[in-house]
Amino acid sequence: MKTYNKIILMVAASLFTAACAELDTFPEGETVTEDQKKAIAEKAPERMVADLNGMYAILGKINGIYVRDNEFGYPSVAISLECSGADLFGPNDGYNWYTTESAFEDRNYTYADPHTRWQLFYNQIRAANALLSTITADVKTQELKHYRGQALAVRAFAYFNLVQLYQFTCKGNETAPAVPLIEEGTETVANPRASVSEVYTLITRDLDEAIILLEGFTRTNKAFVNQQVAYGIRARVNLVKEEWGAAASDAEKAMQGFGFLSRSDVSKPSFNSAEASSWMWAILMNPAIISNNLATWQSKLSSFTGYGYTTAVGMYKCINVLLWNKIPSTDVRKGWWVDSQLNSPLLNGLSWPGYPGQPIGPLQIPDIKMPYIPYTNVKFGPYKDVLGNDENAGDWCLMRAEEMLLIRVEGLAKSGDPGGAKSLLESFIQAYRNPSYTCSASSADALQNEVWLQRRIELWGEGFAFYDRHRLKKNMVRVQAGIESNFPEEWQFNMRADDGWLLNRIPSSEINANDAISEDQNNKDGQIPKAGDGAGLTDGVVVL
Repeated sequence: MKTYNKIILMVAASLFTAACAELDTFPEGETVTEDQKKAIAEKAPERMVADLNGMYAILGKINGIYVRDNEFGYPSVAISLECSGADLFGPNDGYNWYTTESAFEDRNYTYADPHTRWQLFYNQIRAANALLSTITADVKTQELKHYRGQALAVRAFAYFNLVQLYQFTCKGNETAPAVPLIEEGTETVANPRASVSEVYTLITRDLDEAIILLEGFTRTNKAFVNQQVAYGIRARVNLVKEEWGAAASDAEKAMQGFGFLSRSDVSKPSFNSAEASSWMWAILMNPAIISNNLATWQSKLSSFTGYGYTTAVGMYKCINVLLWNKIPSTDVRKGWWVDSQLNSPLLNGLSWPGYPGQPIGPLQIPDIKMPYIPYTNVKFGPYKDVLGNDENAGDWCLMRAEEMLLIRVEGLAKSGDPGGAKSLLESFIQAYRNPSYTCSASSADALQNEVWLQRRIELWGEGFAFYDRHRLKKNMVRVQAGIESNFPEEWQFNMRADDGWLLNRIPSSEINANDAISEDQNNKDGQIPKAGDGAGLTDGVVVL
Protein backbone atom coordinates (compact mmCIF):
# COMPACT_ATOMS: atom_id res chain seq x y z
CA MET A 1 0.00 0.00 0.00
CA LYS A 2 1.01 3.61 -0.35
CA THR A 3 1.52 4.02 3.39
CA TYR A 4 4.28 1.47 3.16
CA ASN A 5 5.79 2.54 -0.11
CA LYS A 6 5.86 6.29 0.28
CA ILE A 7 5.85 7.02 3.98
CA ILE A 8 7.57 4.27 5.86
CA LEU A 9 9.97 3.05 3.24
CA MET A 10 11.60 6.43 2.70
CA VAL A 11 13.70 5.85 5.78
CA ALA A 12 12.86 2.34 6.84
CA ALA A 13 14.29 0.83 3.67
CA SER A 14 17.80 1.87 4.55
CA LEU A 15 17.28 0.87 8.16
CA PHE A 16 16.17 -2.66 7.38
CA THR A 17 18.01 -3.53 4.17
CA ALA A 18 20.97 -4.98 5.99
CA ALA A 19 18.83 -6.69 8.62
CA CYS A 20 16.56 -8.38 6.08
CA ALA A 21 19.18 -9.29 3.51
CA GLU A 22 19.98 -12.55 5.28
CA LEU A 23 16.58 -13.99 4.45
CA ASP A 24 15.68 -12.00 1.34
CA THR A 25 18.37 -13.40 -0.94
CA PHE A 26 20.39 -16.53 -1.48
CA PRO A 27 24.19 -16.17 -1.61
CA GLU A 28 23.95 -16.24 -5.39
CA GLY A 29 21.67 -13.22 -5.33
CA GLU A 30 18.33 -14.84 -6.15
CA THR A 31 15.28 -13.46 -4.38
CA VAL A 32 13.78 -15.75 -1.76
CA THR A 33 10.02 -16.29 -1.90
CA GLU A 34 7.83 -16.01 1.19
CA ASP A 35 7.38 -19.80 1.31
CA GLN A 36 11.13 -20.31 1.05
CA LYS A 37 11.72 -17.79 3.84
CA LYS A 38 9.27 -19.68 6.04
CA ALA A 39 11.02 -22.94 5.35
CA ILE A 40 14.43 -21.41 6.08
CA ALA A 41 13.14 -19.88 9.28
CA GLU A 42 11.75 -23.22 10.48
CA LYS A 43 15.01 -25.02 9.79
CA ALA A 44 17.31 -22.23 11.04
CA PRO A 45 15.42 -19.85 13.32
CA GLU A 46 18.66 -18.10 14.23
CA ARG A 47 18.50 -16.54 10.76
CA MET A 48 15.64 -14.34 12.03
CA VAL A 49 17.74 -12.71 14.75
CA ALA A 50 18.77 -9.76 12.58
CA ASP A 51 15.14 -8.96 11.74
CA LEU A 52 14.17 -9.24 15.39
CA ASN A 53 16.98 -6.98 16.55
CA GLY A 54 16.14 -4.48 13.83
CA MET A 55 12.58 -4.25 15.09
CA TYR A 56 13.78 -3.30 18.56
CA ALA A 57 16.54 -1.00 17.28
CA ILE A 58 13.96 1.42 15.91
CA LEU A 59 13.00 2.44 19.45
CA GLY A 60 16.40 3.96 20.15
CA LYS A 61 17.52 4.86 16.64
CA ILE A 62 19.34 8.20 16.57
CA ASN A 63 18.47 10.36 13.54
CA GLY A 64 16.52 7.46 12.07
CA ILE A 65 13.95 9.77 10.47
CA TYR A 66 15.44 13.25 10.47
CA VAL A 67 18.99 14.39 11.17
CA ARG A 68 18.10 16.70 14.02
CA ASP A 69 19.26 16.90 17.61
CA ASN A 70 15.76 16.13 18.91
CA GLU A 71 15.32 12.99 16.86
CA PHE A 72 16.40 9.91 18.80
CA GLY A 73 13.57 7.41 18.68
CA TYR A 74 11.03 6.73 21.36
CA PRO A 75 12.70 8.81 24.12
CA SER A 76 12.45 11.89 21.90
CA VAL A 77 8.72 11.28 21.48
CA ALA A 78 8.32 10.77 25.22
CA ILE A 79 10.10 14.02 26.10
CA SER A 80 8.19 15.99 23.48
CA LEU A 81 4.89 14.71 24.88
CA GLU A 82 5.97 15.62 28.41
CA CYS A 83 6.65 19.15 27.19
CA SER A 84 3.13 19.41 25.79
CA GLY A 85 1.72 18.95 29.25
CA ALA A 86 1.36 20.64 32.61
CA ASP A 87 4.18 19.24 34.71
CA LEU A 88 7.44 19.60 32.74
CA PHE A 89 8.98 22.45 30.79
CA GLY A 90 12.24 24.05 29.72
CA PRO A 91 13.12 27.69 29.08
CA ASN A 92 11.50 29.48 26.15
CA ASP A 93 14.77 29.81 24.28
CA GLY A 94 16.06 29.02 20.83
CA TYR A 95 18.31 26.31 22.22
CA ASN A 96 15.30 24.45 23.60
CA TRP A 97 14.28 21.86 21.01
CA TYR A 98 10.81 21.56 22.54
CA THR A 99 9.47 25.10 22.34
CA THR A 100 7.00 24.19 19.59
CA GLU A 101 5.61 21.32 21.66
CA SER A 102 5.41 23.51 24.77
CA ALA A 103 3.50 26.17 22.81
CA PHE A 104 1.35 23.57 21.01
CA GLU A 105 2.61 24.91 17.71
CA ASP A 106 3.35 21.37 16.52
CA ARG A 107 -0.31 20.58 15.72
CA ASN A 108 0.35 21.36 12.08
CA TYR A 109 0.19 18.46 9.65
CA THR A 110 3.08 19.83 7.61
CA TYR A 111 5.37 20.12 10.65
CA ALA A 112 8.10 17.59 11.39
CA ASP A 113 6.89 16.33 14.77
CA PRO A 114 3.63 14.71 13.64
CA HIS A 115 5.59 13.00 10.87
CA THR A 116 8.28 11.81 13.31
CA ARG A 117 5.77 10.29 15.71
CA TRP A 118 3.75 8.72 12.92
CA GLN A 119 6.70 7.23 11.12
CA LEU A 120 8.49 5.94 14.22
CA PHE A 121 5.59 3.71 15.17
CA TYR A 122 4.71 2.68 11.62
CA ASN A 123 8.35 1.74 11.10
CA GLN A 124 7.99 -0.59 14.07
CA ILE A 125 4.75 -1.96 12.68
CA ARG A 126 6.41 -2.63 9.34
CA ALA A 127 9.28 -4.44 11.04
CA ALA A 128 6.88 -6.51 13.13
CA ASN A 129 4.80 -7.34 10.07
CA ALA A 130 7.90 -8.53 8.22
CA LEU A 131 8.51 -11.04 10.99
CA LEU A 132 4.87 -12.05 11.20
CA SER A 133 4.71 -12.66 7.45
CA THR A 134 7.50 -15.19 7.79
CA ILE A 135 6.61 -16.62 11.19
CA THR A 136 2.94 -17.43 10.70
CA ALA A 137 0.42 -18.55 13.31
CA ASP A 138 0.96 -22.24 12.47
CA VAL A 139 4.67 -22.10 13.35
CA LYS A 140 5.90 -25.19 15.20
CA THR A 141 9.41 -24.23 16.35
CA GLN A 142 9.42 -22.97 19.94
CA GLU A 143 12.07 -20.36 19.26
CA LEU A 144 10.05 -18.96 16.36
CA LYS A 145 6.94 -18.90 18.53
CA HIS A 146 8.88 -16.66 20.88
CA TYR A 147 9.89 -14.43 17.96
CA ARG A 148 6.31 -14.21 16.77
CA GLY A 149 5.14 -13.37 20.28
CA GLN A 150 7.61 -10.50 20.48
CA ALA A 151 6.56 -9.15 17.09
CA LEU A 152 2.91 -9.20 18.10
CA ALA A 153 3.61 -7.44 21.38
CA VAL A 154 5.73 -4.77 19.69
CA ARG A 155 3.08 -4.19 17.03
CA ALA A 156 0.48 -3.80 19.78
CA PHE A 157 2.76 -1.34 21.60
CA ALA A 158 3.14 0.75 18.43
CA TYR A 159 -0.59 0.86 17.70
CA PHE A 160 -1.33 1.65 21.34
CA ASN A 161 0.83 4.74 21.09
CA LEU A 162 -0.65 5.78 17.77
CA VAL A 163 -4.29 5.45 18.77
CA GLN A 164 -3.70 7.61 21.84
CA LEU A 165 -1.85 10.27 19.88
CA TYR A 166 -4.32 10.68 17.04
CA GLN A 167 -7.67 10.29 18.81
CA PHE A 168 -9.21 10.79 22.23
CA THR A 169 -9.44 7.92 24.68
CA CYS A 170 -11.22 4.66 24.01
CA LYS A 171 -14.29 5.03 26.21
CA GLY A 172 -16.83 7.31 24.56
CA ASN A 173 -14.92 7.53 21.30
CA GLU A 174 -15.23 3.96 20.06
CA THR A 175 -16.47 4.92 16.58
CA ALA A 176 -14.19 7.94 16.14
CA PRO A 177 -11.55 7.72 13.38
CA ALA A 178 -8.09 6.74 14.64
CA VAL A 179 -5.27 5.46 12.44
CA PRO A 180 -4.92 3.06 9.49
CA LEU A 181 -4.44 -0.60 10.34
CA ILE A 182 -1.62 -2.31 8.51
CA GLU A 183 -1.24 -6.01 9.10
CA GLU A 184 1.06 -8.51 7.47
CA GLY A 185 0.03 -9.07 3.87
CA THR A 186 -1.79 -5.76 3.56
CA GLU A 187 -1.53 -4.56 -0.03
CA THR A 188 -3.79 -1.66 -0.96
CA VAL A 189 -3.37 1.86 -2.26
CA ALA A 190 -6.08 3.19 0.01
CA ASN A 191 -6.14 2.50 3.73
CA PRO A 192 -8.68 4.59 5.69
CA ARG A 193 -8.53 5.55 9.33
CA ALA A 194 -9.84 2.63 11.35
CA SER A 195 -12.12 3.38 14.28
CA VAL A 196 -10.78 3.53 17.81
CA SER A 197 -12.62 0.30 18.59
CA GLU A 198 -11.09 -1.48 15.60
CA VAL A 199 -7.59 -0.45 16.62
CA TYR A 200 -8.09 -1.68 20.17
CA THR A 201 -9.49 -4.95 18.86
CA LEU A 202 -6.24 -5.53 16.96
CA ILE A 203 -4.11 -4.47 19.93
CA THR A 204 -5.93 -6.82 22.29
CA ARG A 205 -5.85 -9.71 19.83
CA ASP A 206 -2.11 -9.30 19.32
CA LEU A 207 -1.39 -9.15 23.03
CA ASP A 208 -3.58 -12.14 23.85
CA GLU A 209 -1.66 -14.27 21.34
CA ALA A 210 1.70 -12.81 22.35
CA ILE A 211 1.21 -13.73 26.00
CA ILE A 212 0.50 -17.34 25.05
CA LEU A 213 3.44 -17.57 22.66
CA LEU A 214 5.91 -16.02 25.10
CA GLU A 215 5.33 -18.68 27.74
CA GLY A 216 8.73 -20.04 28.75
CA PHE A 217 10.74 -17.39 26.89
CA THR A 218 13.89 -16.31 28.71
CA ARG A 219 15.38 -13.15 27.28
CA THR A 220 19.07 -12.27 27.24
CA ASN A 221 18.50 -8.67 28.37
CA LYS A 222 15.73 -6.17 29.11
CA ALA A 223 15.64 -4.78 25.58
CA PHE A 224 13.41 -7.71 24.58
CA VAL A 225 9.74 -8.24 25.35
CA ASN A 226 9.05 -11.31 27.46
CA GLN A 227 5.72 -12.59 28.77
CA GLN A 228 5.77 -10.26 31.78
CA VAL A 229 6.30 -7.19 29.58
CA ALA A 230 3.46 -8.35 27.35
CA TYR A 231 1.26 -8.60 30.44
CA GLY A 232 2.41 -5.08 31.34
CA ILE A 233 1.45 -3.67 27.94
CA ARG A 234 -1.93 -5.38 28.20
CA ALA A 235 -2.38 -3.94 31.71
CA ARG A 236 -1.92 -0.46 30.21
CA VAL A 237 -4.41 -1.24 27.45
CA ASN A 238 -6.98 -2.60 29.89
CA LEU A 239 -6.61 0.55 31.98
CA VAL A 240 -7.49 2.70 28.98
CA LYS A 241 -10.38 0.39 28.06
CA GLU A 242 -11.60 0.71 31.67
CA GLU A 243 -11.48 -3.04 32.13
CA TRP A 244 -10.38 -2.49 35.69
CA GLY A 245 -10.20 -6.02 37.06
CA ALA A 246 -8.25 -7.23 34.05
CA ALA A 247 -5.84 -4.29 34.36
CA ALA A 248 -5.17 -5.10 38.02
CA SER A 249 -4.68 -8.80 37.27
CA ASP A 250 -2.33 -8.21 34.34
CA ALA A 251 -0.27 -5.68 36.31
CA GLU A 252 0.15 -8.14 39.16
CA LYS A 253 1.36 -10.84 36.77
CA ALA A 254 3.68 -8.41 34.99
CA MET A 255 5.54 -7.29 38.11
CA GLN A 256 6.18 -10.74 39.54
CA GLY A 257 9.86 -11.15 40.41
CA PHE A 258 10.71 -7.46 40.10
CA GLY A 259 11.54 -5.35 43.12
CA PHE A 260 10.82 -1.69 43.71
CA LEU A 261 13.46 1.01 43.83
CA SER A 262 14.16 1.71 47.50
CA ARG A 263 14.34 5.13 49.14
CA SER A 264 18.10 4.72 49.05
CA ASP A 265 18.02 3.88 45.34
CA VAL A 266 16.13 7.07 44.49
CA SER A 267 17.99 9.31 46.95
CA LYS A 268 20.58 9.94 44.26
CA PRO A 269 20.40 10.84 40.56
CA SER A 270 19.41 7.64 38.80
CA PHE A 271 16.90 6.35 36.21
CA ASN A 272 19.74 5.76 33.77
CA SER A 273 20.41 2.01 33.83
CA ALA A 274 18.41 -1.09 32.96
CA GLU A 275 20.25 -2.87 35.76
CA ALA A 276 17.82 -1.22 38.20
CA SER A 277 15.80 -3.89 39.98
CA SER A 278 12.40 -2.46 39.07
CA TRP A 279 13.05 -1.93 35.36
CA MET A 280 11.11 -4.43 33.28
CA TRP A 281 11.72 -3.20 29.72
CA ALA A 282 14.25 -0.71 28.43
CA ILE A 283 16.06 0.77 25.47
CA LEU A 284 19.72 -0.05 25.99
CA MET A 285 21.96 2.84 24.99
CA ASN A 286 25.73 2.52 25.22
CA PRO A 287 28.34 4.87 23.71
CA ALA A 288 29.12 2.48 20.87
CA ILE A 289 25.72 2.99 19.23
CA ILE A 290 25.48 6.75 19.71
CA SER A 291 26.25 8.50 16.44
CA ASN A 292 25.39 12.01 17.65
CA ASN A 293 26.07 12.86 21.29
CA LEU A 294 23.67 15.81 21.17
CA ALA A 295 20.81 13.72 19.77
CA THR A 296 20.18 11.78 22.97
CA TRP A 297 17.78 11.90 25.88
CA GLN A 298 20.70 12.66 28.21
CA SER A 299 21.47 15.82 26.28
CA LYS A 300 17.88 17.02 26.72
CA LEU A 301 16.85 15.71 30.14
CA SER A 302 19.80 14.97 32.42
CA SER A 303 21.23 17.88 34.38
CA PHE A 304 24.63 16.20 34.82
CA THR A 305 25.97 15.72 31.30
CA GLY A 306 29.25 17.32 30.33
CA TYR A 307 28.06 17.87 26.77
CA GLY A 308 24.40 18.65 26.27
CA TYR A 309 21.70 21.23 25.78
CA THR A 310 20.73 21.09 29.44
CA THR A 311 24.04 21.93 31.05
CA ALA A 312 25.93 23.75 28.30
CA VAL A 313 23.22 26.29 27.45
CA GLY A 314 20.89 25.97 30.44
CA MET A 315 17.97 24.20 28.75
CA TYR A 316 17.14 22.33 31.94
CA LYS A 317 13.85 20.46 32.31
CA CYS A 318 11.93 21.65 35.36
CA ILE A 319 8.85 20.65 37.31
CA ASN A 320 5.81 22.90 37.50
CA VAL A 321 5.84 24.48 40.95
CA LEU A 322 2.15 23.59 41.29
CA LEU A 323 3.01 19.88 41.30
CA TRP A 324 6.20 20.34 43.32
CA ASN A 325 4.20 22.05 46.06
CA LYS A 326 2.02 18.94 46.33
CA ILE A 327 4.96 16.71 47.26
CA PRO A 328 5.44 16.44 51.05
CA SER A 329 8.85 17.29 52.45
CA THR A 330 8.99 13.77 53.94
CA ASP A 331 8.75 12.22 50.46
CA VAL A 332 12.15 11.28 49.03
CA ARG A 333 10.89 12.28 45.58
CA LYS A 334 10.80 15.94 46.60
CA GLY A 335 14.55 15.83 46.08
CA TRP A 336 14.21 14.82 42.44
CA TRP A 337 14.15 18.56 41.76
CA VAL A 338 16.14 21.42 43.26
CA ASP A 339 14.20 23.99 45.23
CA SER A 340 14.00 27.72 44.61
CA GLN A 341 17.50 28.07 46.12
CA LEU A 342 18.91 25.38 43.80
CA ASN A 343 19.34 22.86 46.62
CA SER A 344 18.38 19.20 46.75
CA PRO A 345 19.40 16.41 49.14
CA LEU A 346 20.24 14.34 46.06
CA LEU A 347 23.18 16.69 45.48
CA ASN A 348 24.63 16.34 48.98
CA GLY A 349 28.10 14.84 48.82
CA LEU A 350 28.33 15.17 45.04
CA SER A 351 30.95 17.30 43.28
CA TRP A 352 31.44 18.20 39.65
CA PRO A 353 34.79 16.87 38.39
CA GLY A 354 37.48 19.49 38.92
CA TYR A 355 35.34 21.50 41.35
CA PRO A 356 35.49 19.56 44.61
CA GLY A 357 33.32 20.85 47.39
CA GLN A 358 31.54 23.46 45.28
CA PRO A 359 27.70 23.31 45.31
CA ILE A 360 26.51 21.86 42.03
CA GLY A 361 23.32 23.91 41.70
CA PRO A 362 24.84 27.38 41.24
CA LEU A 363 28.08 26.10 39.69
CA GLN A 364 28.94 27.65 36.33
CA ILE A 365 31.63 26.28 34.05
CA PRO A 366 32.06 28.10 30.72
CA ASP A 367 30.78 26.04 27.75
CA ILE A 368 30.11 23.06 30.02
CA LYS A 369 27.63 23.87 32.76
CA MET A 370 25.24 26.71 33.37
CA PRO A 371 23.76 27.20 36.86
CA TYR A 372 20.57 25.31 37.50
CA ILE A 373 17.32 27.25 37.50
CA PRO A 374 14.70 26.82 40.24
CA TYR A 375 13.00 23.40 40.19
CA THR A 376 15.49 21.86 37.76
CA ASN A 377 15.25 18.09 37.78
CA VAL A 378 18.09 16.02 39.23
CA LYS A 379 16.12 12.78 38.85
CA PHE A 380 17.96 11.49 35.78
CA GLY A 381 21.57 10.65 36.47
CA PRO A 382 24.52 10.68 34.06
CA TYR A 383 25.92 7.68 32.22
CA LYS A 384 27.53 5.25 34.66
CA ASP A 385 26.72 7.81 37.39
CA VAL A 386 29.81 9.82 36.43
CA LEU A 387 29.01 13.53 36.68
CA GLY A 388 30.18 15.69 33.80
CA ASN A 389 30.94 12.87 31.38
CA ASP A 390 30.25 13.59 27.72
CA GLU A 391 29.15 10.12 26.56
CA ASN A 392 25.43 11.01 26.75
CA ALA A 393 24.60 7.33 26.85
CA GLY A 394 22.25 5.77 29.38
CA ASP A 395 19.34 3.37 29.11
CA TRP A 396 15.74 4.55 28.75
CA CYS A 397 13.05 2.90 30.84
CA LEU A 398 9.99 1.70 28.95
CA MET A 399 8.32 -0.11 31.85
CA ARG A 400 9.01 -0.58 35.54
CA ALA A 401 7.39 -2.31 38.49
CA GLU A 402 6.31 0.92 40.18
CA GLU A 403 4.08 1.72 37.21
CA MET A 404 2.55 -1.74 37.40
CA LEU A 405 1.88 -1.28 41.12
CA LEU A 406 0.02 1.96 40.43
CA ILE A 407 -2.00 0.30 37.65
CA ARG A 408 -2.92 -2.46 40.06
CA VAL A 409 -4.02 0.04 42.70
CA GLU A 410 -6.21 1.93 40.24
CA GLY A 411 -7.63 -1.27 38.81
CA LEU A 412 -8.51 -2.61 42.25
CA ALA A 413 -10.11 0.67 43.32
CA LYS A 414 -12.28 0.91 40.20
CA SER A 415 -13.24 -2.79 40.16
CA GLY A 416 -14.83 -2.81 43.59
CA ASP A 417 -12.01 -3.09 46.11
CA PRO A 418 -11.15 0.47 47.17
CA GLY A 419 -10.10 -0.73 50.61
CA GLY A 420 -7.56 -3.16 49.22
CA ALA A 421 -6.35 -0.53 46.76
CA LYS A 422 -5.85 2.05 49.50
CA SER A 423 -3.94 -0.41 51.69
CA LEU A 424 -1.70 -1.43 48.77
CA LEU A 425 -0.93 2.18 47.87
CA GLU A 426 -0.13 3.16 51.44
CA SER A 427 2.12 0.14 51.93
CA PHE A 428 4.10 0.90 48.79
CA ILE A 429 4.62 4.61 49.40
CA GLN A 430 5.36 4.22 53.11
CA ALA A 431 7.98 1.55 52.42
CA TYR A 432 9.61 3.05 49.34
CA ARG A 433 8.96 6.78 49.10
CA ASN A 434 7.47 8.49 52.16
CA PRO A 435 7.25 6.77 55.56
CA SER A 436 4.80 9.44 56.74
CA TYR A 437 2.32 8.93 53.91
CA THR A 438 -1.35 8.31 54.57
CA CYS A 439 -4.01 8.16 51.88
CA SER A 440 -7.09 10.21 52.66
CA ALA A 441 -9.02 8.93 49.66
CA SER A 442 -11.54 6.17 50.23
CA SER A 443 -13.91 6.09 47.24
CA ALA A 444 -12.97 4.55 43.91
CA ASP A 445 -12.90 7.90 42.09
CA ALA A 446 -10.91 9.61 44.83
CA LEU A 447 -8.38 6.78 44.81
CA GLN A 448 -8.10 7.07 41.03
CA ASN A 449 -7.26 10.75 41.46
CA GLU A 450 -4.70 9.91 44.15
CA VAL A 451 -3.09 7.38 41.85
CA TRP A 452 -2.95 10.01 39.10
CA LEU A 453 -1.13 12.35 41.47
CA GLN A 454 1.32 9.60 42.37
CA ARG A 455 1.85 8.77 38.70
CA ARG A 456 2.58 12.43 37.94
CA ILE A 457 5.26 12.42 40.63
CA GLU A 458 6.69 8.92 40.23
CA LEU A 459 6.72 8.78 36.43
CA TRP A 460 7.60 12.43 35.80
CA GLY A 461 9.62 12.83 32.62
CA GLU A 462 9.16 9.23 31.51
CA GLY A 463 6.48 9.81 28.86
CA PHE A 464 3.18 8.97 30.58
CA ALA A 465 1.65 12.37 31.35
CA PHE A 466 0.05 13.03 27.94
CA TYR A 467 -1.57 9.60 27.75
CA ASP A 468 -2.80 9.74 31.36
CA ARG A 469 -4.57 13.05 30.85
CA HIS A 470 -6.34 11.68 27.79
CA ARG A 471 -7.58 8.46 29.35
CA LEU A 472 -8.73 10.25 32.51
CA LYS A 473 -10.31 13.09 30.51
CA LYS A 474 -8.54 15.70 32.63
CA ASN A 475 -7.97 19.32 31.75
CA MET A 476 -4.37 20.35 31.01
CA VAL A 477 -3.71 22.92 33.75
CA ARG A 478 -0.39 24.76 33.93
CA VAL A 479 -1.34 27.84 35.92
CA GLN A 480 -3.59 28.69 38.83
CA ALA A 481 -4.90 32.10 39.78
CA GLY A 482 -3.16 33.55 42.81
CA ILE A 483 -0.08 31.34 42.56
CA GLU A 484 3.02 32.61 40.79
CA SER A 485 3.88 30.30 37.91
CA ASN A 486 7.37 29.20 36.93
CA PHE A 487 6.21 28.32 33.41
CA PRO A 488 7.53 30.72 30.74
CA GLU A 489 4.97 33.48 30.36
CA GLU A 490 4.10 32.68 26.74
CA TRP A 491 3.14 29.12 27.73
CA GLN A 492 0.99 30.02 30.70
CA PHE A 493 -2.34 28.68 29.48
CA ASN A 494 -4.73 25.85 30.30
CA MET A 495 -6.71 23.61 27.95
CA ARG A 496 -9.94 21.70 28.26
CA ALA A 497 -9.73 17.91 28.16
CA ASP A 498 -11.85 17.79 24.99
CA ASP A 499 -9.97 20.52 23.12
CA GLY A 500 -9.39 19.19 19.61
CA TRP A 501 -6.01 20.95 19.50
CA LEU A 502 -4.68 18.31 21.89
CA LEU A 503 -4.81 15.67 19.14
CA ASN A 504 -1.85 15.14 16.85
CA ARG A 505 -2.33 15.73 13.13
CA ILE A 506 -1.84 13.00 10.56
CA PRO A 507 1.23 14.19 8.62
CA SER A 508 0.93 15.63 5.14
CA SER A 509 3.19 12.91 3.77
CA GLU A 510 0.62 10.27 4.71
CA ILE A 511 -2.28 12.28 3.31
CA ASN A 512 -0.41 12.75 0.04
CA ALA A 513 0.35 9.03 -0.19
CA ASN A 514 -2.87 7.45 1.08
CA ASP A 515 -5.90 7.80 -1.20
CA ALA A 516 -8.27 6.96 1.65
CA ILE A 517 -7.27 9.88 3.88
CA SER A 518 -7.88 13.40 2.67
CA GLU A 519 -6.96 16.67 4.30
CA ASP A 520 -10.62 17.09 5.30
CA GLN A 521 -10.44 13.80 7.22
CA ASN A 522 -7.53 14.93 9.36
CA ASN A 523 -7.84 16.04 12.98
CA LYS A 524 -8.61 19.72 12.60
CA ASP A 525 -10.62 20.92 15.60
CA GLY A 526 -9.41 23.52 18.07
CA GLN A 527 -6.93 26.32 17.69
CA ILE A 528 -3.49 27.14 19.00
CA PRO A 529 -3.69 28.38 22.61
CA LYS A 530 -2.20 31.62 23.84
CA ALA A 531 -1.15 32.95 27.21
CA GLY A 532 -4.12 33.44 29.49
CA ASP A 533 -6.39 30.93 27.77
CA GLY A 534 -8.29 28.52 29.98
CA ALA A 535 -8.08 30.68 33.09
CA GLY A 536 -10.01 29.08 35.90
CA LEU A 537 -9.80 25.52 34.62
CA THR A 538 -8.92 22.88 37.21
CA ASP A 539 -7.70 19.31 37.03
CA GLY A 540 -9.21 18.11 40.31
CA VAL A 541 -5.88 16.94 41.73
CA VAL A 542 -3.09 19.52 41.60
CA VAL A 543 -5.34 22.49 40.86
CA LEU A 544 -8.66 22.27 42.71
